[in-house]
Amino acid sequence: MAVIDDPAAAEASLDPMRSRLLAALRKPQSASALAVDFVWPRQKINYHLKTLEQHGLVELIEERRRGNCTERIMRATAASYVISPNALSAVAPDPNRAPDQVSARWLIALAARLVREVGELIAGAAKARKPLATFAIDSEITFASAAERAEFAAELSETVKDLVSRYHDEKATGGRKHRFVLALHPSLKNPGSKKES
Repeated sequence: MAVIDDPAAAEASLDPMRSRLLAALRKPQSASALAVDFVWPRQKINYHLKTLEQHGLVELIEERRRGNCTERIMRATAASYVISPNALSAVAPDPNRAPDQVSARWLIALAARLVREVGELIAGAAKARKPLATFAIDSEITFASAAERAEFAAELSETVKDLVSRYHDEKATGGRKHRFVLALHPSLKNPGSKKES
């Protein structure tokens, strides 16, 4: 997975044709092979591949001679992409503007910051050729009532507060701060649908 934080690269990836090419290039292919699969002119495919290559979204992995031509075998630089809020930095959500534990918009702002920060950490770790220590839990829970959900949230808050107070050491020499985010939201009724109430 790659996180796109450059606005021009984000724009390039959002073009419907280029997005389809990125998906197809999870396995290496040439413009000629893609032209057959997509029934598009090879020149048009080459144009879009060059744009994607300029933004680091696809890479050349091999060149093959075919008669008078050189066939370029391209591959997407990742199996999937996420666009960082950095790509829209002027209007990116900032969770520090209006912290509110029960606001869905604040939850989105936290998620956006998570994508931005972890994306930057992934890039830095790759550059340094070092592993990145992260941890995540994903689970679903069914509440019998809104009151039970509220009780769960209150108990979870207290448990987390206790756990953080036991492990947090502001004076630790050489200690490194870690971001801790915990979220609770309703599951989608119809995963994949565009609108949910």
